[in-house]
Amino acid sequence: MLELFWIIAAPFMAVALVPWLRNVLRGLTGYALALVPAGIVWVVAGHLPLEPDTAPSLVWSWLPELGVQFALRMDGLSALFVLMIAGIGALILIYAGGYMGSDPRAARLYGLLLAFMGSMLGVVLSDDLITLFVFWELTSITSFLLIGFNHEQEKSRASALQALLVTGGGGLALLAGLILLSIAAATADGAGLTEFGRISAILSLDLRAHPLYPAALVLILLGAFTKSAQFPFHFWLPNAMTAPTPVSAYLHSATMVKAGVFLLARLQPGLGDTLLWTVIVTSVGAITMLSAAAMSAGQRDLKRILAYTTVSVLGTLTMLIGLGTDAALKAAVVFVAAHALYKCALFMVAGSIDHETGTRDVTRLGGLFGLMPVTALAALLAALSQAGAPPMFGFIGKELLLKAKLDLEWVGALLIIVAVLTNIFLIAMALVVAVWPFYGRRLATPKHAHEAPLAMLIGPVVLSVGGLFVGLFPAVFDQTLGPAAVSAIAGHVVAMELHLWHGMNPAALTALAISAVTLVLGFVLFARLHHFFEHLVVVGHRIERAGPARGYELALAGVLQLAAGVTGLLQSGHLRRYVMVVVLVLVALLCVPVVRSVPAAFTDELWSIYWHEATLAVVALLSAAFATRSRSRLSAVAFLGVTGISIALLFALLSAPDLAITLVMVEILTVILFVFVFYHLPQLKALRTPRERARDALYASAAGLVMTLLVLASTAVPLDSELARYYAQNSKPAAHGRNIVNVILVDFRALDTLGEVTVLAVAAIGVFALLRLRRRTRRASA
Repeated sequence: MLELFWIIAAPFMAVALVPWLRNVLRGLTGYALALVPAGIVWVVAGHLPLEPDTAPSLVWSWLPELGVQFALRMDGLSALFVLMIAGIGALILIYAGGYMGSDPRAARLYGLLLAFMGSMLGVVLSDDLITLFVFWELTSITSFLLIGFNHEQEKSRASALQALLVTGGGGLALLAGLILLSIAAATADGAGLTEFGRISAILSLDLRAHPLYPAALVLILLGAFTKSAQFPFHFWLPNAMTAPTPVSAYLHSATMVKAGVFLLARLQPGLGDTLLWTVIVTSVGAITMLSAAAMSAGQRDLKRILAYTTVSVLGTLTMLIGLGTDAALKAAVVFVAAHALYKCALFMVAGSIDHETGTRDVTRLGGLFGLMPVTALAALLAALSQAGAPPMFGFIGKELLLKAKLDLEWVGALLIIVAVLTNIFLIAMALVVAVWPFYGRRLATPKHAHEAPLAMLIGPVVLSVGGLFVGLFPAVFDQTLGPAAVSAIAGHVVAMELHLWHGMNPAALTALAISAVTLVLGFVLFARLHHFFEHLVVVGHRIERAGPARGYELALAGVLQLAAGVTGLLQSGHLRRYVMVVVLVLVALLCVPVVRSVPAAFTDELWSIYWHEATLAVVALLSAAFATRSRSRLSAVAFLGVTGISIALLFALLSAPDLAITLVMVEILTVILFVFVFYHLPQLKALRTPRERARDALYASAAGLVMTLLVLASTAVPLDSELARYYAQNSKPAAHGRNIVNVILVDFRALDTLGEVTVLAVAAIGVFALLRLRRRTRRASA
């Protein structure tokens, strides 16, 4: 199904059009680019309603020798995320046009957003582990560029680096986990798989009893937790608020930060429903949702408040997936969609306030309703959805969340307490974002406030009204996407029917009562927040500085200090130091395996040495020793020549005339080179102390001894090895050459030889450049 390929390729291809569109359309570029994700929405919407057991797919052979395929598949979960990524992406591109205005960097922002969009679409549509990982890392790279968009600011660079290091480190763990998962699938009893990397095939197996399951699970969870900012890796997300608001809105609502949640949902059918999964995922999610919600009350920056509430919701989603019941997964799917709608709208509102007033400090904002009425109404609708107030879509999600926990026993009661405390903070902070800036006494702002331009109003209005519409008509969701998405996570068909009012049954009334109490307490907290808000901000700042973020800073400082020490030790600028390091590393790596292999080489044949062979070896050794002791370059060159000729004679006697001829030619070339440069070399001087000379002699002796043992060990290798047979059998049919040595150098080791030739070419170019520079310098001085 080629549509899947074009869904991913279209945003990347649109990047090439950005400069031209920017020159032609100017302020309308965002509208034009929004047609790309809008087209993706149109294509996917054409497949609705999705049936739980249908999933179009596309498979191309990528690396068949390694079992890697470029495989795509769109089930209910993928379709839900594709619609969020593309639908919200279209609104973000329009919003970015108004936000950036005539800023010359707008084209770069458009290009990065489109590249990021394509990467996220690749993540959610991948049906191969390696393909998924490639797109996963692309999101890390593009988000690094987006977060560090204002790279002239040190804070932006530091935040981008922090996000890259945290998510990139998790990505390495994820790669290891995915490899272990592939090995487990390949070695599982009765697997019968030929495509070990296909996610859909792996999820059809029961790998929970496999010995590699615990290690693979922990590594994969590390990757997911770092990507979705779960505790204790949550600190990078609020710090990423240095990015432009369109970036923040897109990352937080529909894309990168939900990638970890998506991965957990994708792998839940194969890895979930174990004690290890439930304990880790549920616990981390619960801790994250409560701690982040509490931390949001200690922020005064609108975007940081929203960032912490996003982390809290991500914790909620993680907890629900960890529980893994059908009710919990239904709540997770509804929460994902509802959060995307209201959080993107709130971020856009925060960006509009900052854009039109010059500040995001909520304590400096007030009375803006008369100046920004449309923005204020959009903010209020979105905040009501975040607070879980009826009849918003967020209310349905919160009801499902409470019902999912009511199905459990004491664990459910504990989680309900955590959820109630979390929701109290979320309600209060939603009202802080949507009420404080717009109502009450008018406060002076750095810029004269006015309503945002149309491009910045479309997104908040559409998304907040969308949250109200789906809340009033939930059948729009449960008759198109909902059941297919939940079934994809659960691994079996799950029915879904959403309602605002569930009738007079005990479970519905209990959930409604808890929700009502939460709303009241949240409003009370909001009403009292004015009195101790500044104290909360101080406490929040201290906790941030002493929390996991402090651990990151210490670890980064330690790594930088270690790197500086190693660089100072190794990169001294002295060629002698570099040679010494290379020699010592070589000796350290080879000494143990070589010493173990040498005894097999001491055969009777080794000791059958003729007197002329021994004589040539002694002459070579003595000549090398005299060369090191020589006080004259001429005598040193002469002794080295004797050494070379002696070894060449040894080659000739040992039936290696080609090597002997080569060595003789090298010796002749060396003499010719010395003739050219001999009179230009400075006098020999003793620059080293006797102690340093003794040390260098020790290093050189160790290297010589190891190389000698290596040669001896190589003689123990049987001549008719499998490798030798391979070259003998394949030289002529595969490379069309009769000389096996030549074929190995030119064909089987072609890349190696090409690398050597490239090094020589680069060195020759460098020498040529130096000679030309010297000639120009002479002319200039003349």
